[in-house]
Amino acid sequence: MAEKELKGSLKDYLHMHFIVLLWGFTAILGKLISIPALEMVFFRTLIASITIGLWLYVWQKRRFNIGMPAIATLGLTGIIIALHWIFFFGAVKVANVSICLVGMSTTSLWTAFLEPLFKKKKIQIYEVLLGIVIIFGLYVIFTFEASSNSDYFIGLLMALFSAFLGALFSTMNGNFALRYDHWEISFFELTGAFIACALFFPFYTEFLSPTGELNLLPTLEDWGWLLILAWVCTVYAFAASVELLKRITVFASNLIVNLEPVYGIVLAALIFKEYENLDDSFYYGTLIILMAVISYPIFERWRKRRKHNF
Repeated sequence: MAEKELKGSLKDYLHMHFIVLLWGFTAILGKLISIPALEMVFFRTLIASITIGLWLYVWQKRRFNIGMPAIATLGLTGIIIALHWIFFFGAVKVANVSICLVGMSTTSLWTAFLEPLFKKKKIQIYEVLLGIVIIFGLYVIFTFEASSNSDYFIGLLMALFSAFLGALFSTMNGNFALRYDHWEISFFELTGAFIACALFFPFYTEFLSPTGELNLLPTLEDWGWLLILAWVCTVYAFAASVELLKRITVFASNLIVNLEPVYGIVLAALIFKEYENLDDSFYYGTLIILMAVISYPIFERWRKRRKHNF
């Protein structure tokens, strides 16, 4: 059976850009929130899953009948999401926002290989090339961050692994979005992520925690940022991004996600007054990324026209 063509509208792509703008803010929140990465993801997913559960089961009185196998699959996907966020915020804590976002720029390249694998279709050479162009654009932007600091190297490795996991669960959600309601997907995945964090606590305190204990007492200011992270950047943005996968491809979505570093740096400049960081390399790199993003629908139109002609 032929694969269904996804036809996203201009409104869909603009909506995805707005979501990515919110995700660009999550790295800022990772710096503003004082608790470690694992505890941050724990509270993020706990608040988000409770919020969605109350909204669906109490307010809308919805009952999901997707079956235990589907619930288990979505819950296990939540483990991947939890690890993705833990390594993302871990990279921010170990290195800095810029280094973390450099690693995250590889998401499209990972997706160019993973999406064809899951959908059993040919790898598109232009998707791989665009992914490489994106990486080059981010390299240009962050040349001013070059350093031999070992923390930067560790942070970059964590961000690269986070990018791989992000591409993996996005590809999986691209398939789920065609079968299940986006709120169902969000609820069970975020619940799975929350449970995974809780189960990981004993191992974390024994082997990984710098203090040998958990930090489950956020400050009042932390709670404010955590609620923004959970409600705006997770409940709304996560569910909306999954819903958009009904109409746009995973690669197109992740290509737009590559603007997250650009949005993140602009937000960091506005919030932390780091205007000196926006040198020429930022504008050159941004132009390269924008050209790649704009080029994708052109390549897609050319591919579909060529396929139709043959």
